[in-house]
Amino acid sequence: MKGATVTRADLCESVHEQVGLTRQDSSELVERVLELMCVALEDGKQVKLSGFGVFQVRAKRARMGRNPKTGEPAAIEPRRVIGFRASQVMKARVDRALSR
Repeated sequence: MKGATVTRADLCESVHEQVGLTRQDSSELVERVLELMCVALEDGKQVKLSGFGVFQVRAKRARMGRNPKTGEPAAIEPRRVIGFRASQVMKARVDRALSR
């Protein structure tokens, strides 16, 4: 994987190199996994990847905010947002890698 950002293409290439699937099969596998995650989140389910973390949908209530440019109050509608909470295993691994 190259660069500071991991892309879908990078994931597909890694699956191709490490698992041995064709590039097309690797691409289809990555796309299918991401699609299944999206469908689960759309249904309000949480997606838990052991050793990685949990993706979950949270409901945010309506509230009053302000326009940062003008300072005028503005109503913020209720909405649903996706959150991610890293597992302890992932946190420890990233911490070790960054402390080198």
